[in-house]
Parts: sequence; structure tokens; C-alpha cells
Amino acid sequence: MAYIEAKDGTQIHVKDMGQGRPVVLIHGWPLTGDMFEYQTVALLEAGFRVITYDRRGFGQSGHPATGYDYDTFADDLAAVLEGLDLNGVSLVGFSMGGGEIARYLTRHGASRIAKTVLVASVAGYLLKDDSNPQGVDGDVFEDMKAQIRKDRFAFLQSFAKTFYGVGLLSKPVSQGILDWSFVLGVMASPLATIRCVDAFGKTDFRPDFKSFTVPTLVIHGTGDATVPIDPTGRAAAKAISGARLIEYEDEPHGLFATVPDRLNEDLIAFLR
Repeated sequence: MAYIEAKDGTQIHVKDMGQGRPVVLIHGWPLTGDMFEYQTVALLEAGFRVITYDRRGFGQSGHPATGYDYDTFADDLAAVLEGLDLNGVSLVGFSMGGGEIARYLTRHGASRIAKTVLVASVAGYLLKDDSNPQGVDGDVFEDMKAQIRKDRFAFLQSFAKTFYGVGLLSKPVSQGILDWSFVLGVMASPLATIRCVDAFGKTDFRPDFKSFTVPTLVIHGTGDATVPIDPTGRAAAKAISGARLIEYEDEPHGLFATVPDRLNEDLIAFLR
């Protein structure tokens, strides 16, 4: 089944591979489900069934003009789980994908869910305000949207370097991975790329933490300049009952590619 239809008719592109206990990998912005290349191979070789899908507006899913909010994203995830009739499933959300998990649990409950993993996740609250002094200034998100409108392609190239922690002396990923990330990013609808900045940047997931009733692992890099650890990973681990936090010292946001072996080992150990 290559596509599953969301409630509003949007076609969600799904890849369903392997057999065994199911794991759904939920991708980050502005990429696609294919960002989990290293994790997909490792999980399949470890005997899991691996499902990835492209968020609406991204990759090979439909590119509608509406629905770029977390209630809709959570309902899209529910459509995938129901369409594949998945039970006892583990949800792994990277960055923006962590928000889907949080809002899914609030809107749909945990009856289908065995475990959850938040990897460099936005779950928590990114926007700086009086209740969240460690958050990110709202001007940062407005500037991102302005850059995307002006030259989305230049923005994606620049953003990838911050995403993976690439600097004058730091080369944690190859030029090939930077090029690959650019290709995945340009597959997205420009409208979705813009509107999702508000979705992940301004959605407060703190009320959703009470909906986490299954074993939860939180993994976050302390050097994450894209999604700072304090208002997200550390806040989530503190608020979710029984959650375990693993901090990756000095790692940037894109740790799925900067330290894939370590991430794969931690994921597989937890999921088993």
C-alpha cells in the first residue's frame, strides 16, 4: 500500500518494510521519511517492521493548501496506523515528528502504542515567552519564513549546515549528505515549508505530556542549535512520567546522520 488517505482526502505516501514488531518513524522538517535511511536499515536488520511516511506537503505525499497544524498532522498519523491496522507499535519522532506523537496521544490515546521515542524533538515548547524564557525568540521564525519566501533553495542549503553542525573546522557529515538533504527538502511544497515553521515553532506541547502513558525515551544533542535541548528534550523528560533521557554531548540537531550507529544502538536497545 503506497498511499493512505487522510480524513480530508490528502494522500499520505507510506513505505512499509519487513516483519516483526512495528516501528513508525516520523520525519523532521523540511525532509521526508527517507531521512531515516540509517535507522531503517538497522531496524530491519534487527528484525523490526519499519514504516515511514511523508508528512502532508512533503516528499511524495499530497501537497494541499491546508492542514499544516498539529491536530491535522496527528490525525494523519492516526490514518496511517489505522490504514495499516498497526497495534503494539512504537513511534519514533524526530524533531517536528515528536510533535505528532505528543498530539496523537492527546487526540487518539495510546491503545495502539507500545513505546514512544522523542529524538531531537520539538515536543515541549520552542517559542520564547514569559512562561518559556529558555525558548527561541519569535523573530527567528519570522526570519526563517522570510528567507524561504525570498530564496527557498539558498535557505535549505544554509539551514542544512546548522542542522548538521557543519562549520569551518567541523565536518560531521559528508557533502553527499548535505546534497541529499537538499534534494529531500526541495521535494516539499513551498507553502508547507513556510506554514510548518509556525506549526513547530509556536505549538505548545506541554499540555500533551500528560497523555504519554507508555515507556518513553528522549534523545537530544546538547549542541543542538536548531531545537535547543532545555525547552524541549529536557523539559519533556522531566514532565513525562517515567521517561528516560539520553543526552548526546555536543551533538547537533541532525544526529540521525552525525552519529547514526550510536542512535541506532540506543533505539534498538529501548525498542527491544
